[in-house]
Amino acid sequence: MRTSTLARAERPRWRRRLHEVIFEADTPAGRGFDVGLLIAILVSVVAVMLESVADIRREYGTALRAVEWVITVAFTLEYGLRLLAVDHPWRYARSFFGLVDLLAVAPTYLALIVPGAHTLMVIRAIRLLRVFRIFKLARFLGEARLLSTALQASRRKITVFLGGIVTVVVIVGTLMYVIEGEANGFTSIPTSMYWAVVTMTTVGYGDIAPRTTLGQCLAALLMILGYGIIAVPTGIVTVELAQASRTVSGQACPACGAEGHDGDATHCKYCGATL
Repeated sequence: MRTSTLARAERPRWRRRLHEVIFEADTPAGRGFDVGLLIAILVSVVAVMLESVADIRREYGTALRAVEWVITVAFTLEYGLRLLAVDHPWRYARSFFGLVDLLAVAPTYLALIVPGAHTLMVIRAIRLLRVFRIFKLARFLGEARLLSTALQASRRKITVFLGGIVTVVVIVGTLMYVIEGEANGFTSIPTSMYWAVVTMTTVGYGDIAPRTTLGQCLAALLMILGYGIIAVPTGIVTVELAQASRTVSGQACPACGAEGHDGDATHCKYCGATL
């Protein structure tokens, strides 16, 4: 810990200032930088969407591509500054937002080799998640972290639950194939299983429907079962949410750029640097 504290103390002032502006929103400069970044993201995503419309592309295609390239160059510079601002650039590059930042600029350059790849620029919309840090809504970061923890804790229970659902689908699908047969549209067991999934989830496309009395009774039971099972995964996740509640800080680590630290944390839980 002393080593990381000393390393931070020896960081050049310009580098600390750069980290404060790019990764934090405690100052007008940092908030202004992130607001400008979000505006650029929105403009780039809208430009890509508009270019996918044939009439707009024919009329304004050149202008839209120019906007795309200007924003891509700006994002490329911003990505380089992010790597420069942290003590461990490779660690940030491998983080979630680091990968998103890279993928946000890669499609435009890839389009020079593979035509049409620039449409993947809509991935920039993911970067809008930074809005939670801009407005200091740490409670939203906490809720996102809380939900993630609850889902991870309940994954085994949900897996068992889904396994049971698949078993019911296989059994009911097989029974419907036997009861209705190919004459009523249940041409195979996989087709009958498809009907069972559609019925159990209460979607009911109506492309396949039982004709016999016994088949309709089985369908009614499956529909009722479908309504009953909706509450199961909700209850599982709710219990885990109640157990996983904790306070999360919106501060980013100056060394690796990681977020999601505890509200009272003084050091990064990923690299040990002082927050």
